[in-house]
Amino acid sequence: MGGGGQQTESSEPVKGDGVGPDGGRGGSAVYTWEEVQRHCHRSDQWLVIDRKVYNITQWAKRHPGGIRVISHFAGEDATEAFVAFHPDPNFVRKFLKPLLIGELAPTEPSQDHGKNAALVQDFQALRDRVEKEGLLRARPLFFSLYLGHILLLEALALGLLWVWGTSWSITLLCSLMLATSQAQAGWLQHDYGHLSVCKKSSWNHVLHKFVIGHLKGASANWWNHRHFQHHAKPSVFSKDPDVNSLHVFVLGDKQPVEYGIKKLKYMPYHHQHQYFFLSKFLNTFHGFLYRITSTSIEHIKAMYVIPIFSFCLSWTSTTYSSVFHHPDIPDHVFTSELGGEISYQLNVDLILFLPMIEFLESHWFVWVTQMNHLPMDIDHERHQDWLTMQLSATCNIEQSTFNDWFSGHLNFQIEHHLFPTMPRHNYHLVAPLVRALCEKHGLSYQVKTLQKAIIDVVRSLKKSGDLWLDAYLHK
Repeated sequence: MGGGGQQTESSEPVKGDGVGPDGGRGGSAVYTWEEVQRHCHRSDQWLVIDRKVYNITQWAKRHPGGIRVISHFAGEDATEAFVAFHPDPNFVRKFLKPLLIGELAPTEPSQDHGKNAALVQDFQALRDRVEKEGLLRARPLFFSLYLGHILLLEALALGLLWVWGTSWSITLLCSLMLATSQAQAGWLQHDYGHLSVCKKSSWNHVLHKFVIGHLKGASANWWNHRHFQHHAKPSVFSKDPDVNSLHVFVLGDKQPVEYGIKKLKYMPYHHQHQYFFLSKFLNTFHGFLYRITSTSIEHIKAMYVIPIFSFCLSWTSTTYSSVFHHPDIPDHVFTSELGGEISYQLNVDLILFLPMIEFLESHWFVWVTQMNHLPMDIDHERHQDWLTMQLSATCNIEQSTFNDWFSGHLNFQIEHHLFPTMPRHNYHLVAPLVRALCEKHGLSYQVKTLQKAIIDVVRSLKKSGDLWLDAYLHK
């Protein structure tokens, strides 16, 4: 057998020798895992899918899911992630044909880094069963009704303001209704973003952009590129953007000690469980500005951001001026840098109304998304198999009608991470099968009450802060 990219000199053809995926001609070289693992740099990236070795160095830049998510698997076996993320793997394999450079030598195991082959095979058998039983197929009526209840909440809230005005009681009630609709729209865009609703990926992309862009005011591309990294390498430093706290927090058990030993003190981390609550106010301001500017920022250079922000702000004010109308407050004229004068009313109710919605929604979003992850293992890359990696980074919240609705079924976080394209209404069906598999292999399958999960977020922040303080003072 030839190594290091050399052609095999054996008279017996290697399995798949000279044949790429789907029967196409491909590389006939054979490689060891050691050789593959050397190609894990930005300018030199190989990965393995079903024992086939691909050179993705140039193509990674054109990867629809973003360059970073695929680069996280450079030098590794990406088979499980490839199957998990793509609803139609056979279609995607067509794009892999030109990238094929060879395959693993017959003497090499199918898994890298000493992964448990029996566990990997059992999980693949579970996935085959899930596909056979149709648990990856969505019920269109479920998501149609879900979208309908979001639009209904939006219409009712604005209708109340239109009919009964902007008293404090009505403003608070409508803020709660709109915060609810915005939170639920967040869960729905999450479904479309994971391609778990429509049979055709193109329809999922269109509806995802509608919900996140028009109902939420955020960028679909931004969400995709960040969120897929989170699923590919959950709670892995330098690979999961969700654990990049920009030095505001220290997370897990290792990062606090590393910061403490290096005497890094960007924040008083031993108080982070307290200022975590203050951060919600910053989220409110950030979310308010982001909704107005995000669509523009995505495709327009910085020199155009300010005038477009001004235009969008005046447009928003104009939209609500008929609702928040007080005769005693004079109209103002705003001259947009894009040209033209736009009349709008500066109204205290409007200024308070939108941030109040953001404040309520930001709390809702942060607690739901963090209670499944923050108290779990947060560490550097450990090269675990798909099942073990997802279980170490996620936990479930008890099932109930309220918990399902409140969290957008993300109380089944384990099942969601194991099967990212599975429609949410099927999580409870696959959960017993996942639990049984975990029991067979001695893996922890954590389920908490909603109250305990929320408390654990604060406890984990305090624990990490205490670890930092101890290392900072004594190591």
